[in-house]
Amino acid sequence: MPAGFQQLGGETVTGTLALSVFTAVLGSLEFGYNIGVINAPQKIIEQDYNSTWVHRYGEPIPPGVLTSLWSLSVAIFSIGGMVSSFCVGFVSEWLGRRKAMLINNLFAFIGGSLMGMSKLCRSFEMMILGRFVIGAYCGLASGLTPMYVGEISPTSLRGALGTLHQLAIVTGILFAQVLGLESLLGSEELWPVLLGLTVIPTVLQMALLPFCPESPRFLYIVRCQDRHARSGLRRLTGREDVDDILLEMQEEKRRMDMERKVSIPELFRSPMYRQPIIISILLQLSQQLSGINAIFYYSTRIFTKAGVQSPVYATIGAGVVNCVFTIVSLFFVERMGRRTLHMLGLAGMCFCAIIMTVALALLENIPWMSYISMLSIFGFVAFFEVGPGPIPWFFVAELFSQGPRPAAMAVAGCSNWTANFLVGMGFQYIADLLGPYVFLLFAAMLLFFLAFTFFRVPETQGRTFDQITAGFHQPSARMMMDMDIDLGMDKHSTEMDCLDIQDN
Repeated sequence: MPAGFQQLGGETVTGTLALSVFTAVLGSLEFGYNIGVINAPQKIIEQDYNSTWVHRYGEPIPPGVLTSLWSLSVAIFSIGGMVSSFCVGFVSEWLGRRKAMLINNLFAFIGGSLMGMSKLCRSFEMMILGRFVIGAYCGLASGLTPMYVGEISPTSLRGALGTLHQLAIVTGILFAQVLGLESLLGSEELWPVLLGLTVIPTVLQMALLPFCPESPRFLYIVRCQDRHARSGLRRLTGREDVDDILLEMQEEKRRMDMERKVSIPELFRSPMYRQPIIISILLQLSQQLSGINAIFYYSTRIFTKAGVQSPVYATIGAGVVNCVFTIVSLFFVERMGRRTLHMLGLAGMCFCAIIMTVALALLENIPWMSYISMLSIFGFVAFFEVGPGPIPWFFVAELFSQGPRPAAMAVAGCSNWTANFLVGMGFQYIADLLGPYVFLLFAAMLLFFLAFTFFRVPETQGRTFDQITAGFHQPSARMMMDMDIDLGMDKHSTEMDCLDIQDN
C-alpha cells in the first residue's frame, strides 16, 4: 500500500483525508477552548475589572455591577453563537464549506486579539466584545465543521469521523482548564495570553485549509462542477476510478431536487412537522438546561464552595471525565439506541444533582461531604456525555427528511445557543439566591425532560423516516414499531443511511 495510506474499518484513509479532517476539527477544538477558558481565571479577571473601574471612577466597582459584567462576559459568547448559527446554511452554500471555514477564522482572530489586548488597554468592553466575536466564530464552526467532515468522509467511516467534532470540543475544554492553572497561564500577568491563545489554532487552520480539497458533494450537488468533484474524490479516496461515488451523488441530487425546501415558519404551521420540531427544540433544551454549562462555566467556584482544597485541579478532573465518557459513548450510541441512552443520561444527571445538593447543604456540619459533592459533579459530567451531550443532534437529523432538515437544524441550533445564553447569564444570580439548593432547579428540569422523552420521543435507530412519521400520528403504529425493535425484527436503516447522509 502506498505511503500515507492506511486501512481503518476496511476503508482506505489517505493522507489528504486525514489532513482535511484534522484541519476541520481545529475549529471544534477552538470552540471547546473558548467554552472552558473563561472559568479558571474568573477571580483574577474580576479583579482586573475592579482595577479598571477604580482607574476610571476612583472607587471600587459595586458588587452588583461586577456580577453583571462577569455574567455578560460569560453569556455574550452564546449571543454571538446564536446569531451566527442561523447563517450556517446560507454561508456554506454561498462560499462553499472550505472557504467559509477559512473566512470564519477572521472572527476568531479578531475576537482573540480583542480579549488578549483588553488588560493592556484597560477595557472590559474589549473583553466583552471579544467574547461576542469569538462566539460568532464558534456558532459558524459548530455547523461548518461537522458538515464538511461528514461530506468528505467515506460512508462506512462517516459516523466515526463525525464524532471527532464532539471529541475535539471536550478536548478543547480540557486544554483550557489545564492552561488556566495559575502556575501556567492563569496568573494575574498572563491571563490575557490565555484568552488570546485561541488565535494559534486559527492561524494553523488558515495555513492548512488551502491544502484541503473542497467537499466533493458540495461541488457536484450544489455547484454542478463534475470535474472538480472528481478531482477532490481522487485525492480523498486515493482511487483513480470514482464513478461509483459520483453515481451515488447523482442519485442523491435527484432525490434532493424532488423534495421541496421547507421554511422555518412552515415547521410550526404544518401539522406534519410541528411535533418533530417541538421534540427537537425540547431535546436541545434538555442539553443546555440540564446544568452542564453551569459546571463548565462556574466549576471552580462550585468546587470552592464545596470545600475542595484545590478547586482548579478538581475542574481539570471533570474535564478528563468529560473526554473519557465522550469516547465511551461512541461505542454505545449504535448499540443501545438514541432514546435509551438519552433517558439514561438524564436520569443519572438528575440523581447526581440531588446528591450534589444534599452534599453542599450538609457541608458545614459534615466536612467529608466535599468529596461526595466532587464525585457527584464527576458523575453529572459523565452521564451528560452518555446521553444529553451527543444524542439531541442525532434526533434532529433523523426526525426530518432532506427538505425540512436545514430549517430544523437552524431552529435547533438557535434553541441550543439561546438556552446556553440563559444559563450563562442567569446561573450566578440564581446560585447567589438559592445557595446550595441551586442544583435542585436543574434536577427538576432534568426530571421533566426525562418524562417528556419517555412519553413523547420515539426511538429513531433502525427506522425509516416514514416509520417515524407514522408513529407520530398513530399511537398503535408506534407501539407496533417498538414491539418490532424488541423482537429483533429486521428494519431498514434510517433515512440518513438510505441517502448516505449524516448530519453531525
